[in-house]
Amino acid sequence: MTRLTGSALRVTVFIGENDTWHHKPLYSEIVHRAHMAGLAGASVFRGIEGFGASSLIHTSRLLSLSEDLPVAIVIVDTDERVRAFLPQLDELVGEGLVILDDCEVIRYVGREDNPGRTDAKGKKSL
Repeated sequence: MTRLTGSALRVTVFIGENDTWHHKPLYSEIVHRAHMAGLAGASVFRGIEGFGASSLIHTSRLLSLSEDLPVAIVIVDTDERVRAFLPQLDELVGEGLVILDDCEVIRYVGREDNPGRTDAKGKKSL
């Protein structure tokens, strides 16, 4: 079981939805590498509107501009593990923004290898 509480580091990567790595979505490559690196977790969020260094506003409201919406990948783990992962982001992110924030994890408990029985709502039975 994975437990992470207390001080942690959050890395957020802002890229475009159409950014690719070897013909594969860049956000997917980042998530898969974070998983292979054993990080606690990663999530991808698709924005509905935004702009970056180009100052071009991308929005889901206009069909002509909805092709490259902003994407944020958020990863949280210990400071040491996140910083060890940063060289991979240097390799992958050519255009985009990578930010680091100190944060505090209140509770993170991963799935057990042998989860046991659960009820219809997914809660463990005693």
